[in-house]
Amino acid sequence: MSDLDQLAERFEAERAQLRAVAYRMLGSLNEAEDAVQEAWFRLERSDVTEVRNLPAWLTTVVGRVCLDQLRARKSRREDALECHVPDPVVGELGVVDPEQQALLADSVGLAMLVVLDTLPPAERVAFVLHDMFAVPFESIAPIVDREPAATRQLASRARRKVQGAAVPETDLGRQRVVVEAFMAASRAGDFESLLAVLDPDVVLRADTGAGGLAGASRLIRGAQAVASQALMFSAMAPYSRLALVNGAVGLIGLPADKAYSVMGVTVRDGRITEINLLVDPDRLAGIDVSFLTG
Repeated sequence: MSDLDQLAERFEAERAQLRAVAYRMLGSLNEAEDAVQEAWFRLERSDVTEVRNLPAWLTTVVGRVCLDQLRARKSRREDALECHVPDPVVGELGVVDPEQQALLADSVGLAMLVVLDTLPPAERVAFVLHDMFAVPFESIAPIVDREPAATRQLASRARRKVQGAAVPETDLGRQRVVVEAFMAASRAGDFESLLAVLDPDVVLRADTGAGGLAGASRLIRGAQAVASQALMFSAMAPYSRLALVNGAVGLIGLPADKAYSVMGVTVRDGRITEINLLVDPDRLAGIDVSFLTG
């Protein structure tokens, strides 16, 4: 086996972990894959004979690549004023997929990714690497171009913002009861039952993307407004199917053999507190829903 083949083998052993790191930083499956691939290109071009800890070296490279992507994205999104929903990871209820499990360790739900999306790039990188992957601040500091003490402060600020978000229900059985009640009320066009299952301060975030209806992306707050929106799309309710969306019970709109929508649902104290709805046909086209159509 050549030296390059051995290096490739070592890299492949780290790919799942690197992809998980990049997904948390970027909230995009395609961009995460691109970041991991860029790490491989840099590894190919580098002399790592003196590198004692290759996984740490690769994590650092992915961190730098993701930081650059986040900075570039921030300027684009400020111009576009997007209502953005991160890429969902979907799967079948009751089935453990090892690849998804690696990607979603620590239950990185869509609601968490939405909060991470609000962080400045350096804060997000510092928080993800330290709090989610236990990378020491001394190793993160060169990535974000700060001293270790300043890097610690970045992660601390991010942590306060993340901890300010409500802690969701983690029991899948209780989640399912609430989501099924929401689905039944939507199908029946029952406004009062919808109100009963929605938290008064519920937030609905709908992302139709560039390929969706012009101006349709929106952020809606409050049970009355969200219930009214749900009734507007009640014709699609019969096509909703239960699935795992980022490790939680969610819904996939499936009028044919491909997804029309993916809905991530956050449940707390028996009610829905947040709905993240992706209706972007371009991004949905890359989501495998064969477990629902096979």
